[in-house]
Amino acid sequence: MHVIKIGGNELDSPGFLEALAQAVAASSEPVTIVHGGGKAIADLQAKLGLATIKVDGLRVTDTDSLAVAQMVLSGQANKAIVMALLAAGVDAVGLSGVDGGLLRCQKKVYPTADLGLVGEIVEVRAKLIEMLAEKGITAVISPISLGYDGQAYNVNADEAASAVALALQADILHFISNVPGVIYKDDVLAELTPAQTEDLIAHGVIRDGMVPKVRAALQAIELGVPQARIGNLAGLAAAEGTVFTK
Repeated sequence: MHVIKIGGNELDSPGFLEALAQAVAASSEPVTIVHGGGKAIADLQAKLGLATIKVDGLRVTDTDSLAVAQMVLSGQANKAIVMALLAAGVDAVGLSGVDGGLLRCQKKVYPTADLGLVGEIVEVRAKLIEMLAEKGITAVISPISLGYDGQAYNVNADEAASAVALALQADILHFISNVPGVIYKDDVLAELTPAQTEDLIAHGVIRDGMVPKVRAALQAIELGVPQARIGNLAGLAAAEGTVFTK
């Protein structure tokens, strides 16, 4: 099993969904997709006059913001991915973490502030995804998750992808980016350990938007996923990019 995590910025890129669908169609391994949609959520909030509030870079989710996140993630983004896959001949089903209790979570406790309706995943109903995969159906998962208190929660898509990959005992978790991997002296670094990665961050080689991407990859392998890879769609098809291992 391969788990692919795609972000909202990638979804907005022209031709991305079609290229993703073709890559999945060409894969010889079963695939599960977990997606975000942060930019689209922020855009819709702005249109509705809802302020985006963040604490230490983390989005605070109130009731109205959760409604927007559900519309964008479980609705617009999820179905756009499913439609692209179906058009490429890939049998696909869109699910949120709420459906079938796929992703069960608890409220995330943050030390300096109340993040509102933000959750952290405690349990993944892996059998449901595996049943679909056995039938040749690709699951496309929105990270809106179901709390044990019956409340829906917004969950970070990177965290959701890591939890899904771990529960499925996936061979690798792919983080799809707009760059081919971590680049050093014009070359893509094929493999990095956590220590090497932290050193590159400290020396400014890994910087800006790449930092949260590699942090997510490091968190995944720390949780127990054997490998995490950052790369672009071309790298997904060619098994290229930067692989993070312990």
